[in-house]
Amino acid sequence: MIVRADLPRGIQSAQIIHAAGESSPGNLPEGTYAVSLTARDEVHLSLIAKKLRLAGVEFTMIREPDAPYLGALMALGLHPKRKEEIRRHVSELPKLK
Repeated sequence: MIVRADLPRGIQSAQIIHAAGESSPGNLPEGTYAVSLTARDEVHLSLIAKKLRLAGVEFTMIREPDAPYLGALMALGLHPKRKEEIRRHVSELPKLK
């Protein structure tokens, strides 16, 4: 998952859960890793989405329908793949702390 770093912690948590649920097919094999990375803000997250789309990496965009965010891009849920297929596209992003 990639979530915006400029969001309050509670909002981040909700968006991470939403992104995980929306991007997972369920019944993941044992040994599947989940990682939460951060983008600086909505603009940065949009740029990451464009980069991933061009690279053919599947993901689900999470937008918040409620105020005060009203349609803002909040997170990306990357569809499960082998880490080697995704790492090179997101290795520069910091982990959520």
